Amino acid sequence: QIQRALRSLCIPLERLHVMKGHMMQDMCKGLSRQTYAQAKVRMLPTYICSTPNGTEKGNFLVVELCQNQVRTLLVTLYGDGNMSPQMMYKIFDMPEGITQGEGEALFDFIAQCVSHFLAETTSPDTSSSEERLPLGFVFPFTCKQTQLDKAELLSWSKGFSCSGVVGKDVVQMLQSAINKQELSHVDVVALMNDTVGTLMTCSTEGRPCEIAVVADKGSNCCFMAEAYLVETAEETSGRMCVNTEWGCFGDDGTLNDIFTPYDESVDEESCNPGEKRFEKLVGTLYLGEIVRHALIALTAEKALFTGTDIAVLKEKGVFTIQHVLDIINNEDGTTDVKRVLEVLGLQPSERDCGRVQQICRAVVGRAATLHAVGLAAILSYMCQTRDLETLMVNVGVEGELYTGYSRFEEILQSVSRLLSPECMATLLPSRDGSGRGAAMVTAVALRLAAQRRVVNEVLGPLRLTRADLEKVQALMRQEMERGLGKHTNATASVRMLPTYVTHTPDGTEQGDFLALDLGGTNFRVLVVRVTEEGISMASEIYVIPVAIMQGTGERLFDHIIDCIVDFQTKQNLMTQTLPLGFTFSFPCQQMGLDKALLLTWTKGFTASGCVGQDVVQLLREAARRKQHSGLQVVALLNDTVGTMMSCGYDDPKCEIGLIVGTGTNACYMEEMKNVGTVEGDEGRMCINMEWGAFGDNGCLDHIFTHFDRVVDETTINPGKQRFEKLISGMYLGEIVRQILLVMTEKQLLFQGKPSRKLQTRNIFQTKFLSTIELNGLALRQIRAILNELDLDASFEDSVLLREVCQAVSLRAAQLCAAGLAAVVEKMRENRGLDQLSVSVGVDGTLYKLHPCFSQNLQKTLKDLAPKCDVSFHLSEDGSGKGAALVAAVASRAA
Repeated sequence: QIQRALRSLCIPLERLHVMKGHMMQDMCKGLSRQTYAQAKVRMLPTYICSTPNGTEKGNFLVVELCQNQVRTLLVTLYGDGNMSPQMMYKIFDMPEGITQGEGEALFDFIAQCVSHFLAETTSPDTSSSEERLPLGFVFPFTCKQTQLDKAELLSWSKGFSCSGVVGKDVVQMLQSAINKQELSHVDVVALMNDTVGTLMTCSTEGRPCEIAVVADKGSNCCFMAEAYLVETAEETSGRMCVNTEWGCFGDDGTLNDIFTPYDESVDEESCNPGEKRFEKLVGTLYLGEIVRHALIALTAEKALFTGTDIAVLKEKGVFTIQHVLDIINNEDGTTDVKRVLEVLGLQPSERDCGRVQQICRAVVGRAATLHAVGLAAILSYMCQTRDLETLMVNVGVEGELYTGYSRFEEILQSVSRLLSPECMATLLPSRDGSGRGAAMVTAVALRLAAQRRVVNEVLGPLRLTRADLEKVQALMRQEMERGLGKHTNATASVRMLPTYVTHTPDGTEQGDFLALDLGGTNFRVLVVRVTEEGISMASEIYVIPVAIMQGTGERLFDHIIDCIVDFQTKQNLMTQTLPLGFTFSFPCQQMGLDKALLLTWTKGFTASGCVGQDVVQLLREAARRKQHSGLQVVALLNDTVGTMMSCGYDDPKCEIGLIVGTGTNACYMEEMKNVGTVEGDEGRMCINMEWGAFGDNGCLDHIFTHFDRVVDETTINPGKQRFEKLISGMYLGEIVRQILLVMTEKQLLFQGKPSRKLQTRNIFQTKFLSTIELNGLALRQIRAILNELDLDASFEDSVLLREVCQAVSLRAAQLCAAGLAAVVEKMRENRGLDQLSVSVGVDGTLYKLHPCFSQNLQKTLKDLAPKCDVSFHLSEDGSGKGAALVAAVASRAA
């Protein structure tokens, strides 16, 4: 019988693996917005998003509600890594019956304790001074928290049942009671349970602790989860401490097969049968009771205490955890066991003593093993959700079972290693989790609030209001009108250049066309075949050496002709004369579809003898020099127009082109009668806005921040392309870098130490923004980017970095939307429509690759131009296919 009893208390390893899997499933259920109501493991958000970093300092008050006492503490932190906090405390016994009385009376009593304690520990002049005294409230009951200082009590336990508290905000109740005591300088800033306090205490030992296990009368665990997975809270960046409330694990029946008859008896006699099943297997409140029922059952089977009176064992609560611990911690013989049992009033034989010791060890060993299963579930969950191969983490441990049972730590460590071999957990003993830890929670909350104020001051100028955006939209509209006006065009910052493209594709275009694309260091030649079935292309990329980019115009255009000849030869096209469309992505003044004067070089080109000349003519002259007679240039366009045209082939409503990449620009179909710079009033013409220069006349100075000015001053064209410098990929990374430098100087990042690399211009690439803002990106990947820049980033640094990137890219998308809103609204008014339906062809790496840019742009546009229904198409090869289509439409019209 003894062996059978011991076997029933021993759980096989396979069963532990299954249990770990069940717990992980239940954890996921508890975190999901859809299923949390059904989950037994509640996974409550605590709104604690940071652990101590050692800089916290000041006085902090803590009030802890215990089983039958109120404990008050005053903790002073010195900002010295929290190595030696000064602590004063006092314990007050609760009056008889208060735990079952009115809730208001309980909170009034707690507030009186605070008042008495402060009267004794602080001098009269400090209590009445202006200095606020923040208070952390340890409230060890299940609450639904919606902020750090807002929590509704869900249910009482541990023998409490005060009226008028369930469903109420307990922080508010305590604050009201404190205010009644005329302690107006005391602010309740944080509420937590004891488990969270344990985590925070261990985090002060100079290395972060991310899991806490409390093995006490009750049992619980909390850990730092990725915030975006905590769907029941609003927070999405960084991490948040989640209070698992794992005591209820198994209430759905998943633990029924490991419940012994002794456990069933304990459950039936408890005040909440069928609830908190896991806790009843592991909590010290119940272990003595499990042993008592096992002893009663074994005596009935005549395996123990034969012929002696065991009436004493019939009394509930007589066999306590202390008795159990005294019996098992004694390694040498059974003398102490005999003494413990005799004190209880039993007359054990030598054999009885040995057997009772075996049962006690089995019950407590099982409790330690089950704690290890829960810990293993959390370790594997953290490892998986952080996308790690191995997890190394510190675990704070506290509670009667941990301190009282000598083998607890060894079992917790070895079983969790067996179940989660990919995780290395280092156990740290917690010192006064509910006291010192609560002070830490409070201190961290204040540090973060102060930091938040400074962060908001730094990022505030980048955050645009709706009114700001409406003003930008109105200014863009004003500049557009000036750019179109015959007499105002010369001084407008938005040039509104006519392109002489008067139609978008209608689907009847057919034939073979050549296209050239020159817009940077690479140059492409394409042949494009347009048939009824669709479009097919062949192309080749040629490099333009820097010496040619910066040499003479003749050399540059001779090189281009050489590349065309090479391509035509490879494609067997030397005998044909095909219409050619030339995408030339530099500012030009078009005089006709195939005549355009170069206004200025950009993008590192400085070839001499080209500015002010007709680019098409330069190309034709080079062809003559090279004796290449089969070249028929029918159109010159820029990439923005090509983008509109290439999307226009698939969607006839596409009448806007937008580029948001290294640079930014837009074009759209304007009514000829509004184009004052070209003769004729019939039909429409595509206008190349060259909107990157919007604001060069100072009209956007009010939204330029200190960071924008610094970036502008260090560019090769200070004061020029101002709008582009707020939006395009070439500058966003540098804006972020400038903000990081200021934040580091203000001690908000990297412990105030910038690396030499971070002080290097343009080291922070815009592609980093795209990576950092990916939703759900593990923060270790952000840290990897920062490590490349020689920055030792903490977890909080990564969260703040993401916020900076979001502020910069959101502003860029909003400004782009404000510009676009001016365009679509003008088109709508031009056409006298109540509602305009139009499509935009878009190209550019920022729009295509950044995870949030396109949706931020579209959302803002909808808001600023509600009467326009705008859809977006990603352009495929606007500068190649688009150039061929301009040539095709021109040939069709001819």
